[in-house]
Amino acid sequence: MSVQDTGDQSRRDFLYVATGMAGAVGAAAAVWPFIDQMRPDASTLALASIEVDVSSIEPGMSVTVKWRGKPVFIRNRTDKEIEEAKAVALAELKDPVARNANISSDAAATDLDRSAGEGKENWIIMVGSCTHLGCVPLGQAGDFGGWFCPCHGSHYDTAGRIRKGPAPQNLAIPQFEFTSDTVIRIG
Repeated sequence: MSVQDTGDQSRRDFLYVATGMAGAVGAAAAVWPFIDQMRPDASTLALASIEVDVSSIEPGMSVTVKWRGKPVFIRNRTDKEIEEAKAVALAELKDPVARNANISSDAAATDLDRSAGEGKENWIIMVGSCTHLGCVPLGQAGDFGGWFCPCHGSHYDTAGRIRKGPAPQNLAIPQFEFTSDTVIRIG
């Protein structure tokens, strides 16, 4: 092998590496717009969390707010609704899991674990999408006085637990916190 053959060999290797690198950079440049468009837009990021003033919500009243494009039910339950929800035996529940993003993922679906917690049991905050097919249930309706999805007949109780119908899970409770006695931050 001559010196010229060695020079041609190393030159050829350099050309292969340089061509491969140029191809990789070109492919990355072509793919980047597709990856970049998958990021959420600014309006979605702005709605990552919302604050809701609940000072005007009397016991027995509900409001629906929009968070991340979904309805969220906020209800100030009456003492009667709380007692009815506490009286339900866990064995009667179709879904025994609380589905509350604020506590352990395997917590039982007791009324307290579905509510805003100790001292705020009257407040229930839930994503208002039926767990069957995503319809929006009607409030204070159905066989258990909670929520009723007329599309397919799912009945939820006053704690948002599925009691009857095709829905497989309780209404989800999003991450939230009381920032004051009258303001809830969701998200």
